[in-house]
Amino acid sequence: MKRVAVIGAGPAGMTAAYQISKQKDVEVTLFEISNSVGGLAKTITLWSQKVDIGPHRFFSSDSRVNEVWLEVVGNKYEMVDRMTRIFYNNRFFHYPLKPLDAFANLGVLETARCVFSYLKEKLSPTEFKGDFETWVTSRFGRRLFEVFFETYSEKLWGIKCTELDADFAAQRIKKMSLKEAVKNAFFGGGNKEHKTLVDQFAYPIGGTGLVYELMAAEFQRNGGTLRLNTGVEKVVTENETATGLVLTTGEELNFDYVVSTMPLTLLVTRLEEAPDEIREKAQSLKFRNTILVYLNVDSTDLFKDNWLYVHSPSLNCGRITNFRNWVPYLYGDEGTSILCMEFWCQEEDELWHLPDEELIEMGKKEIRQTGLIGHAEILDGKVYRINRCYPIYSRGYREILEPIESYLKTVKNLMPIGRYGAFKYNNQDHSILMGLMAAENILSNKGNDLWEINTDYEEYQEASIITKTGLQKQ
Repeated sequence: MKRVAVIGAGPAGMTAAYQISKQKDVEVTLFEISNSVGGLAKTITLWSQKVDIGPHRFFSSDSRVNEVWLEVVGNKYEMVDRMTRIFYNNRFFHYPLKPLDAFANLGVLETARCVFSYLKEKLSPTEFKGDFETWVTSRFGRRLFEVFFETYSEKLWGIKCTELDADFAAQRIKKMSLKEAVKNAFFGGGNKEHKTLVDQFAYPIGGTGLVYELMAAEFQRNGGTLRLNTGVEKVVTENETATGLVLTTGEELNFDYVVSTMPLTLLVTRLEEAPDEIREKAQSLKFRNTILVYLNVDSTDLFKDNWLYVHSPSLNCGRITNFRNWVPYLYGDEGTSILCMEFWCQEEDELWHLPDEELIEMGKKEIRQTGLIGHAEILDGKVYRINRCYPIYSRGYREILEPIESYLKTVKNLMPIGRYGAFKYNNQDHSILMGLMAAENILSNKGNDLWEINTDYEEYQEASIITKTGLQKQ
């Protein structure tokens, strides 16, 4: 009987454990350091309502991912009409950008500046230097970059856009086209029969975390062992083969395979057989922390957005979610709205160490500044901190990451996956796919190259989307 350890019960690890547990001749143990499953996509209860750890929509065109999602969720989901805006200069802009709306908010003079800047770029493109700033500027013009990309990106990553690698743009906004946006604004466009990522997404009625809660329940029914509140100190290797784990309690356990979603930096620096230069490279990779400030507001009709991006330089907050606008099952009979305000920082920043009371006051002050809640009373606040939330794509990070990947490929039966584990800015669908393919490698010796699953992958075996009636093939 194969013995498999999975580290971390987020989307990638939970999916891998769930899939592996379906095969009865495999013994799988899932280790989770917190007291619940779901990782960054978990759902928690506050003030008798359910909320996610920030906004988490699910959308995929990959049938493998959609099939397992529906297999787990069944009919316990609804389709949510997405509404998202950008808050900038005390105005609200639709996102994705709608030119007529954007130009109306910007005014004639600013619109002229943006158009002139865009046309100038078409005639004399900015030299691409491998960074986010020149990538965006060369496609949209300098002024549009400054208005709609610069401030938010620097809030999120904590570095200048000239220091942010162009990989982030290539993976996240490569399909954005000003020409297409203008054409659609005037003449319409898109598929009128099936809504896309922009318009609508599937959402579990019990919150995003319901997916992983249901997976965990089935995993245990299949005979899998779930160990909550259990930290893993390191992965043990012998002759470049994963052979087990050491827990933070000092307990040593033997396994034939290890699937790891622990932060890549921690995994590699604690591998005793790893060369010094590989450990040093791993130490230079950085993650960004997130502070979530939840506010319970005494109103049920504040604003219609699912979430907003805050581009205003005068505000520290980067994103605001209104959970009242997702599905009614989250709030039930409660007569308040829970807002989530996101602040990003590094471990060493003063913000990370502020007392909860000060962070809540900051959240209250900034939500008032936006004008989004009018004179509604804020009844209470709650702070939730997430360490190592986003892998920072510093310029040239691939030169550091690729030797680490190459080394880890030589360590047999060790599979790093997920946002943390692979140092990739995954959405849920990317992490679920990583979990599925890791399971295939163990159960069927498939030989999938997990490092090739990037956040811009499009090589679907079969394309589909989830609709209200189930899977719709494309």
